[in-house]
Amino acid sequence: LKTGFLKWKPDYDSAATEYGKAAVAFKNAKQFDQAREACLREAEAHENNKAYLFFDCFSFFQEAGYTPLTVTLQEMQRLPEAVQLIEKASMMYLENGTPDTAAIALERAGKLIENVSPEKAVQLYQQAASVFENEERLRQALEMLGKASRLLVRGRRLDEAALSLQKEKSIYKEIENYPTCYKKTIAQVLVHLHRNDYVAAERCVRESYSIPGFNGSEDCAALEQLLEGYDQQDQDQVSEVCNLPLFKYMDNDYAKLGLTLVVPGGGIKKKSPNAAQDKARGPAAGGTHADEEEDEYSGGLC
Repeated sequence: LKTGFLKWKPDYDSAATEYGKAAVAFKNAKQFDQAREACLREAEAHENNKAYLFFDCFSFFQEAGYTPLTVTLQEMQRLPEAVQLIEKASMMYLENGTPDTAAIALERAGKLIENVSPEKAVQLYQQAASVFENEERLRQALEMLGKASRLLVRGRRLDEAALSLQKEKSIYKEIENYPTCYKKTIAQVLVHLHRNDYVAAERCVRESYSIPGFNGSEDCAALEQLLEGYDQQDQDQVSEVCNLPLFKYMDNDYAKLGLTLVVPGGGIKKKSPNAAQDKARGPAAGGTHADEEEDEYSGGLC
């Protein structure tokens, strides 16, 4: 990189090669700080070497962020910096016309930090979904949105989860994957009920009637029973519906929403006064109830 009287320009190409060798040596020696620094210098050398293919420069930025720090996560505790480097790599991929690689880099960063900072992981997955969607790769976009939705539910960010699920359902409807639309409707209803927003849950089911095959399906019938039980504060009916295989075998985060759903007002099933009196009288008294009704007006209306 040094210049002199006979060398006016740094030799970035050769410097990058030497930094690459140094990075491998430091990494093998488990000197990860130095390995990271060497990777970054290699990436900068490729970036400064305008005649070199940009793709390699981006790859080294991603390597600098991804490999050395993931290997030494417990020792170094510098994961946010690693994610920051991968984000930088993804932006460079986008600027130079390789959006698919940019989205893959963002997904990797999301996986890397998911257990440490779910909020950041959600942001990265949503960014990856946007890139895939712009490239009309809707199935990959749905995969990223699904990860974001589950993390939002897990973190009890239910307002954002409801919006994310709605976007998922819209794309599934666009690609005509109607059975998955039904499942997303169930997840939406559970999220709305946990938000104590019965009106939004009911509207969600009502709007789903426009999805081909939803009206009359098993999913629709179960949701109608669930909303009926919730509206009548019948905890028994709500629990019975949420224990159906249709609910229990959803993704874990949504299945937990069903199992922990509690109706407002204590969840006590309302019973008629006559039923309560009959229970107090016992079986024998209950047998004479019909006779009492026949003689109710035997003494006159007054």
